[in-house]
Amino acid sequence: MAVDFKDYYATLGVSRDASDTDIKQAFRKLARKYHPDVAQDKKTAEEKFKEINEAHEVLSDPDKRRKYNELGADWQNAGAAAGRAGGPQWRAAADGGQEFHFGGSTGFSDFFEQFFGGGGRGRSAGYENIFRGAGGGRAGGAEYRMPGADIEGDILVTLEESLHGASRQISLQRANPETGEAETETFTVRIPPGATEGRRIRARGKGGRGIGGGDPGDLFLRVRLAAHPDFEARGTDLYHDLELAPWEAVLGAHITVPTLTGTLKLRIPPGTASGRQLRVRGQGLPKNTAGERGDLYVVAKISVPTEPTTKERALWEELARTSQFNPRHPTS
Repeated sequence: MAVDFKDYYATLGVSRDASDTDIKQAFRKLARKYHPDVAQDKKTAEEKFKEINEAHEVLSDPDKRRKYNELGADWQNAGAAAGRAGGPQWRAAADGGQEFHFGGSTGFSDFFEQFFGGGGRGRSAGYENIFRGAGGGRAGGAEYRMPGADIEGDILVTLEESLHGASRQISLQRANPETGEAETETFTVRIPPGATEGRRIRARGKGGRGIGGGDPGDLFLRVRLAAHPDFEARGTDLYHDLELAPWEAVLGAHITVPTLTGTLKLRIPPGTASGRQLRVRGQGLPKNTAGERGDLYVVAKISVPTEPTTKERALWEELARTSQFNPRHPTS
């Protein structure tokens, strides 16, 4: 299967020597703009959001970014080798399974799957030997039928979908085991609330077709949580970095922070150090069907002005002269 090269740097609008901070800032800006929950043109935004997530997935990971950079102008030759090694193309696996091609499910392109992902995978379920009466069936009265292979793949899920649950249309292209011709089926998969990273969603009977009347296999979709501009998910807990001015950290403040369902006012205690985690109970992802949710952890990040005005610099200098605080000897 031919694939198109993806320029992830162009997707995020950054240079090839962009820093990790540049990449993070570019992703957050674009993700807010094209998030399917806020964009007016949801179909176009969803495709753009997937492209942004794919670029971020590669460029924010040092190993994936190094591999991507090494592809360079020779990516087509590397792609041919990857295809021979088992990229996303039609082929029969050694164990009798097959490779399958998804559309509208993984959220990642064929280029990504070929170099950085697993793509769709099939697993053979084995043969069933059904005995009939003398003279019936094939091969001396025995007829063999083969259940369809189970199919495994990834599905890109937003945190909002994990919170509320959602329905997703899946297009699955597979080869008919008896004719070898490609078949495409489109159906709906339900994403349950609390679908966290790595969870498997099962769609019964949506796997490979059986042979000789064998039952179809199942489709198993592993949840891949889409990167979010404001939150990082760790299990059912969410983490949000909150930038604070030095005086807010020293004196305390009341700050509006985002949640998956809106905003809330959070009290910042006086003397909050950088890295301190403030816990907000019940603002994470669903834990169970009883409605319990994980927590939101707001992580303090103290920022300093990099270009103070003349008046600000004078105030900082006055503070430096009068303050007895020494961060290297905090008790002095």
